[in-house]
Amino acid sequence: MTSRLLLCLAVSSLNVAAADWPEWRGPSAQGMAVITKLPETFSETSHVTWKTELPGRGHSTPVIGGDVIWMTTAVEKAASKEETERRLKSNTGDQPLVVLESLSLRALAVDRHSGKLLHDIELLNVKEPQWAHQLNSYASPTPVLAGGKLYAHFGSFGTVCMDTTTQKILWKNEELHIMHENGPGSTAVLWKNRLIAHFDGSDAQFIAAFDTETGKVAWKTMRSGEMDPRPQQKKAYGTPLVIQSGGIPVLVSSAANNIYGYDPATGKELWKVHYGELGFSMSTVPVADDKMIYFSTAFGKSNITALKHAGAATPEVAWKNNKNAPKMCSPLLHEGLLYYVDDGGILSCVDTQTGEAVYRERLGGKFSSSPILAGDKILIGSREGVVSLVKAGRTFQLLSQNTLDGSIMASPSTDGEALFIRTDKALYRIEK
Repeated sequence: MTSRLLLCLAVSSLNVAAADWPEWRGPSAQGMAVITKLPETFSETSHVTWKTELPGRGHSTPVIGGDVIWMTTAVEKAASKEETERRLKSNTGDQPLVVLESLSLRALAVDRHSGKLLHDIELLNVKEPQWAHQLNSYASPTPVLAGGKLYAHFGSFGTVCMDTTTQKILWKNEELHIMHENGPGSTAVLWKNRLIAHFDGSDAQFIAAFDTETGKVAWKTMRSGEMDPRPQQKKAYGTPLVIQSGGIPVLVSSAANNIYGYDPATGKELWKVHYGELGFSMSTVPVADDKMIYFSTAFGKSNITALKHAGAATPEVAWKNNKNAPKMCSPLLHEGLLYYVDDGGILSCVDTQTGEAVYRERLGGKFSSSPILAGDKILIGSREGVVSLVKAGRTFQLLSQNTLDGSIMASPSTDGEALFIRTDKALYRIEK
């Protein structure tokens, strides 16, 4: 109960309706869902109330406010072969990349009950955008819903606030820039009147907050501490989490080589902990309870690390586990157990006190989507379009594996009754 209370307080001071899913990992900010009509099996022809084809390409998780589901998408115009070759001459990495002539970043609205596409609104138009990894999209960060406003963050391409009733754009900010190398990936989080986002590029690394009323930069804090000298090992795509620690709010922020704690009101660095070894390019968000913070160091010397924050001015490492640490999928925390799936489909369950493995089991497939916990069931979608349902607990129980058309990169969301899953082709409403 104490842990659950902490998670609810950590989201923000917002009042969230029972049917709302206002951000990437839901009202708790940690992937905890309540759903009453979840079928244990489903498919293209079973338990799908509706399926809506979506324009463009995007990996953002559907967020829900009232009767409307919002997502972001990107409509892309590819660059010529000659232009692609010219621009990639300055690339220092060896990843498969997408190069565009132009890019339209858009907000999509879908009716929660009927599946009807209500709105398709251009938020930003970008000429010759940075390249992106083929596995990523230009609309991967998940927007945030609050107070009748949609806050859509697209990394270096800009951040937009839109009125969801009138669809009027209230403000844009396009002044903060880094070289993502693989495209935008960090989701912004809302805390009181601050929209806070990571900017961890190969050229510069900082964290910044936008004033939610004006869109102006309220604070900007450069990353401190030791960092790998190679540009590709300085970048990261993590998302921060606000927790209560020592009686105050702390913004927990994992970046390349270090995890930081900041004052979310001012951006003042409160503490940092060095990984002790190489870690970069994480696309995850930490999870926390009233004693510990759990996070992945992602690429490099990958491990899951637990930091004891309770009663400590600077958190201390409680344990590390270097087996099958996720690089893209965020973990789940439930009743003294930590669950995470690595990119290759190994689901791990470890004891939160010791870090020792309770089990490791292969689900099959490749994974980028982060799981959610619905009641006592863990839901995880793969890039092959397979949604695995696993019973939470110390004994591995695979309840079902359910196949949809397309690839699942976005995380699931729910309105309390139905499950909403976005593939690279469509949005589904799934229920009994």
